[in-house]
Order: sequence, then structure tokens, then C-alpha cells
Amino acid sequence: MNSPAADRARYDRATAHLDAPLAVVDLDAFDANADDLVRRAGGKPVRVASKSVRCRVLLERVLARPGFAGIMSYTLAESLWLARSGFEDVLLAYPSADRAGFGELADDPKLAAAVTVMVDDPAQLELIDRSRAGGAQEVRVCLELDTALHLFGGRVRVGARRSPLRTPEQLADLARTVSARPGFRVVGLMGYEGHVAGVGDALAGRPLRSRAIRLMQGAARKELAARRAEAVRAVRSVVPDLEFVNGGGTGSVQQTAAEDAVTEIAAGSGLYVPRLFDNYTSFRGRPAALFAQPVVRRPGVGVVTVLGGGYPASGAAGPDRLPVPYLPQGLRYDPQEGAGEVQTPLLGSPADDLLIGDRVWFRHAKAGELCERFDALHLVQGDRVTATAPTYRGEGRTFL
Repeated sequence: MNSPAADRARYDRATAHLDAPLAVVDLDAFDANADDLVRRAGGKPVRVASKSVRCRVLLERVLARPGFAGIMSYTLAESLWLARSGFEDVLLAYPSADRAGFGELADDPKLAAAVTVMVDDPAQLELIDRSRAGGAQEVRVCLELDTALHLFGGRVRVGARRSPLRTPEQLADLARTVSARPGFRVVGLMGYEGHVAGVGDALAGRPLRSRAIRLMQGAARKELAARRAEAVRAVRSVVPDLEFVNGGGTGSVQQTAAEDAVTEIAAGSGLYVPRLFDNYTSFRGRPAALFAQPVVRRPGVGVVTVLGGGYPASGAAGPDRLPVPYLPQGLRYDPQEGAGEVQTPLLGSPADDLLIGDRVWFRHAKAGELCERFDALHLVQGDRVTATAPTYRGEGRTFL
């Protein structure tokens, strides 16, 4: 692995002919991260979370590698677009209220065969049926298990508020409801343990909190493994030919893959390795997706100003949702201004070595959200840009 200084020199050389702001993906790092996900999955296929990639060229690249199979999408419109583009196995990870999209799905045998939709409430089945507009294709359905950890008799909840289906009995009941309804077929079960997969357990300078997170995650994994196994048995008692059980995320690949009940793993952020994945003890990835902002001002000693850069990530607002100045190392935000919409002051001794027009390289807090800011990703190998790939935005697609 190259040193940060060597990487900075490579990226500067590779993009010297381009004007910043710009975004790159280091293909060597991307491929190494893909290999690491496959290794950690221990022989179970990895389904790629498209929201963490948002670039068809890179989705095609990773799905061409052994160990990867299928896409986990985030909106119905995206799912249909990907299916029309030739992706044959698309699992929509979130329920949808897109009536026009459901009308298209129910009317097209190719789309209906390629796309599986998420359901956790009979009312969603009603919405789909009202949207059919005469389309008679069978709709493939996945049920979602609530993975949250409940403590102290349910008074404390740890985990995302997603599905209302928590018990094996609730999942089996909905499986029976779907199976009894003409035009629908249960094919899968999903559970995303975000409180394990998406929360770092080695926070810099916070050893007590890090230990508390590790204790919580250990308890959560144990509880969920038992409950998920029971849920799968309950659903299979209704749907013996269940095609898949999806679980996990970048931060929990090897732990989730160890569960016999799980047949495939979901992951996507681990391909780009944004800054939120720096705080994990379970794996180390290589930063693959970066963006560069040009220096446009030198306000004083130890200060430079770059153009733009205020690209916060989703989630609870806080400093950890901001991009981080990455190269050259040693730059930091001005606490009075932070990351600005049109300009961002950066402090630190490396500022004195930067000239007008030089680049500062940043890492985004989350993975695919970077692609909502740029219409292209310049694909770097060594010290050359070997190709330029449009993001979803570059193809005129903004699904959320």
C-alpha cells in the first residue's frame, strides 16, 4: 500500500489535465476492497448495495468479479432502470409508494422477473394492487425482519427504525398473507443490522464509548443470530422454496456470514471505504473514492481557502457527517466556518505549502452520496486516469 504522500502525488499527476472540483475512484483500491469483502463473506455471495456506488460502470465492474451476485437497490424507479439496463437480480431494500413504478413492474415480464420488492405491511400489498392498471405479472416479494436490539424489557431500543416485523410469528403471518394473495410470491427475507454493520467500534480518543459499543454489538449479534434463525424457520414453514436470506453490511460481513440461516451478504460502502469506516476493529479497507477541491485563496499564514466542499452526509447531524480533508495530511476545518457551500477555509501548517490552483483531496463521510455532487468519476490506475464513468447524476438520474 502506498503512503499518503505517494497517493497524493499519483492523484495530482493523474488528474493534472482536469479542472477541479472533481471526483476519482482508485481502481486498485476498489478492487482490493472488493476482494476483502469476498474473503470476509466466506463463500457466501455478496449482493452490492447500489446506493453506496451510484455508478453503473462500477456496479458492472464489481458484479463481474467472483463472489458477487445481485444488486440491492434503494428506490423502485432505480430498480426498474437497472433492470432495463441488463441487471437481472435487483432487490429493492425499502418499501415503495411509487404507483407508476408498480404499474410498470406488473405489466412487464422482464421487469417482474428481475426485481424483488420489499414488504413489511399488508397495506403495501394493497397499494401495489391498486397500481397494477391491468398488469398481471406476479410480483416478487421480500419480507424484512426488524433487527434492533431491545434492552430492559423493550424500554431501550438500539438500531434503526425499519420494519415493524420483529417476531418469527409476525413474519410467518405476513408470509401467509402474501402467499394467499393472487399476483404475489414471497422469495426472500432480509434483515439489516445497521447498529452492528454501520457503527464503528474503535472511536479515536473515546476508549470507554468504544468498549460500550463493542459490548452492545456482541449482545446484538448473539440475540439477532438466534432470532433470525427462528424467523427463517418460521417463514420456510410457509414458503419452503424461499430463494434467499439477506443480511449484514460492510461492517459486519464476517459475523453475519457465519450465521447458517443467512444465504447472502449485503455490502457496498466497503468498496469506496468512506471516512465513517475508519473506526472498525473488524476490517481495514483502502480509501478508494476521493474528491478534490482547488485552492482559490491564501488568507494568511497557515490558512488556505478551497472552492466549495460543503457536502454533508445523511444521518444525525454532527462533525462526523462532514467530509474530511485527507491529502495533504494535517489540514483541518476552521471551527467558525466548517465546510462551506461555496468556499471552505482550511487550517494547518500544510496550507503554507499550497499554491493557488493546487488541490486538496477529501474523503466523504458516506459512500455513494458523494456521487450526488459529481456527474462523473475519473477512474485512476497508478498515476493515470484510464476512464471516466458517469454517476447516476451524470446520466440524469436523481432517484432521491
